[in-house]
Amino acid sequence: MNKIVTSEPKILWKLKCKLGEGTLWVKEHNSIYFVDIKKKKFFSLDIKKNKKKIFSVNKEIGFLAHVKGFIFVLGLQGELRIQNIKTKKIIKSIYIEKNLRLNRINDGKTDPAGNLWFGTMDNLERKIEKGSLYKLDKKLMINKIDSNYRITNGPAFIDQSNFYHTDSSKKTIYKIKINKNNKITNKKIFKKFKVLDGSPDGMTLDKNKNLWVAHFHGAKISVLNSKAKLIHTINLPAKNITNCTFGGQKNNQLFVTSATKGLNKSDLQKFKYSGCLFSVKTNTKGILQKKFTYKYEKKRSLLRENTH
Repeated sequence: MNKIVTSEPKILWKLKCKLGEGTLWVKEHNSIYFVDIKKKKFFSLDIKKNKKKIFSVNKEIGFLAHVKGFIFVLGLQGELRIQNIKTKKIIKSIYIEKNLRLNRINDGKTDPAGNLWFGTMDNLERKIEKGSLYKLDKKLMINKIDSNYRITNGPAFIDQSNFYHTDSSKKTIYKIKINKNNKITNKKIFKKFKVLDGSPDGMTLDKNKNLWVAHFHGAKISVLNSKAKLIHTINLPAKNITNCTFGGQKNNQLFVTSATKGLNKSDLQKFKYSGCLFSVKTNTKGILQKKFTYKYEKKRSLLRENTH
């Protein structure tokens, strides 16, 4: 296998995100989307035109998933909201975990078939295992897949049946296998991180099924092969690296978010670009996220919106 080569990180957007997260490349828009969970905002950057947009929402937002045009699923605290972000019209709201008011949605991704997976966590980040992993299918039905997480992150899909999922608080990435009935048939520890490495956060896969992992409190991205062996490291000028995804015109550009959350003055002086959006050019390509696709009534289409 060819050795991974990456460029020096480039600052794309000088922000002070308190908790930047949720990177999503939307090819049709030539844009990278990402969120600031704690500031209740999400952002888009058209890398072709260098056009930046900032959107505000009324709840903390963990991720976005693309449906079509300007219609997205927003992963909000206690709610999955399908919305046209251009017209601001809410198409549908799906409420979750009504009995867990202190939980919020964290990370989310689509699988190779276009189903949406997302995790929840205790918003106060107490050492309690109230987080769960869910799947939203094409009929807009929610299935609970796994539970007893502190801080969910990921997932990253190897294929339709196998994926990685993280509990950041436990510094552990799991490798999980599911069957057609959404039942876990195998779950094992793929990688457990040392204290000095920080915590594994958001992650993505390249075309060779290597796992690119953001390190919260670790100022880097690690690339692990399928045997969990470290094969490459990217050091970044931000301490809390939170999420990454591939994109760009050739799908060989890694977009990376970061956070200022929890940093003291000394940290901020040393890692002065904490909270910024970065890009790193690579000699490999990523796996593009599928759109979230779901079935809807023909007569009263949920997607009958002006998407342009």
